Amino acid sequence: MANLKRERDIDDDEEEVVRGKVGRSQDTEDRRSRHCPYLDTINRSVLDFDFEKLCSISLSHINVYACLICGKYFQGRGLKSHAYTHSVQFTHHVFLNLHTLKFYCLPDNYEIIDSSLEDITYVLKPTFTKQHISGLDKHGKLYRAYDGTTYLPGIVGLNNIKANDYANVVLQALSNVPPLRNYFLEEENYRGIRRPPGDIMFLLVQRFGELMRKLWNPRNFKAHVSPHEMLQAVVLCSKKTFQITKQGDAVDFLSWFLNALHGALGGTKKKPSIVTKVFQGSMRIFSKKLPHPDLPAEEKEALLQKEEYQEEMLESTFLYLTLDLPTAPLYKDEKEQLIIPQVPLFNILGKFNGNTEKEYKTYKENFLKRFQLTKLPPYLIFCIKRFTKNNFFVEKNPTIVNFPITNVDLREYLTEEAQATEKNTTYDLVANVVHDGKPSEGAYRIHVLHHGTGKWYELQDLQVTDILPQMITLSEAYIQIWKRQETEEKGKSHTGA
Repeated sequence: MANLKRERDIDDDEEEVVRGKVGRSQDTEDRRSRHCPYLDTINRSVLDFDFEKLCSISLSHINVYACLICGKYFQGRGLKSHAYTHSVQFTHHVFLNLHTLKFYCLPDNYEIIDSSLEDITYVLKPTFTKQHISGLDKHGKLYRAYDGTTYLPGIVGLNNIKANDYANVVLQALSNVPPLRNYFLEEENYRGIRRPPGDIMFLLVQRFGELMRKLWNPRNFKAHVSPHEMLQAVVLCSKKTFQITKQGDAVDFLSWFLNALHGALGGTKKKPSIVTKVFQGSMRIFSKKLPHPDLPAEEKEALLQKEEYQEEMLESTFLYLTLDLPTAPLYKDEKEQLIIPQVPLFNILGKFNGNTEKEYKTYKENFLKRFQLTKLPPYLIFCIKRFTKNNFFVEKNPTIVNFPITNVDLREYLTEEAQATEKNTTYDLVANVVHDGKPSEGAYRIHVLHHGTGKWYELQDLQVTDILPQMITLSEAYIQIWKRQETEEKGKSHTGA
């Protein structure tokens, strides 16, 4: 068994020795490498590198090759290996090493050197230059995939494997946040980060970077991407809290994913990462303990004089703001139809004006809290609280939030000191995640703004359609990402609204 494994994992250096023993001349080898007769048998339409790099027979990660004729993965290329056996049995001759990106002809076992194969290695491992990245948001050029479909890089459908649309919409929203996207498009940015031995969380960073590069790849073979490897890393790193086969909550996933990414990139409470640079703001929380409601009035008065019942102030950071909806009406109107209530965005933002008090109940104690923002991030995430859980079931609030798509000014929610220091407090919408249907089932879709064209697109699994900005406000918004306007952009709308 050990001999067989050693044979499978033949190193390139060892091969040269073997070739030397056979007595082949270097010229003959070079001629064969550059004139392989089997290149026309490659079938690009079956190649899919989105799935886990596992041998389809031994399920091993080690030394895996892709057959470029049928698209299956096999281990090794030495004598008696799975790839060798497959090449003899089915006369499929061209293989690609998924790790070294080298092409080989089997069973003859020589490396193929041909520039016409570069498109295949680019699909497997797309790379972006700084110049390419800087031009991503400047034009809206359509690209044609190998299967003939046209697509906009970045506005690409993600495959819903079973019930993972809750994760897909979050990944698509984050892929359209330019500073975060640009950081992950260049692998050099995070390659040198040191992690403790045995730490699996860095897998999340690697897979997210790979997914970003696939979503923004202008030379894809197909106009959609399968997030299979990314989601397997999520299942592993979250210890199966988030799964591919079971519907989850997009806000829970977003919260876990941003914090996990921040930690895996070496970030702490004091040390920033790209996640906190893009999304982290800060606020003041004023909390006041309340006496038990059943106590007599005199006792309440006496307790309120004590120190523990006085208002306390706490400085805190946030990656997203939770907006509370007013309770939906329980009864039907006179026409026997349920009223779908509507609320303006600025009404629910009132929670952060420093005056609005809200009661929070815990098992033992009750608190009154009020909030005021002290620092606004470049990209602000709103999570609209639609679901309430009680002992029996999850209830969904169908209230529609009326919001403008551009020029939302948040200056009034800042403290006086912050108002003096913050120059730009106006935001434009760049992504809007929507939940349709029942709370436990339902489906997710997302509206994203393509910065190059200024057009809005709706993505639901593999479907990509353009949408009018006016239609976005009619949906049951669940998560929103807002971009702070730069000084020169002020007053210039680029969302087609």
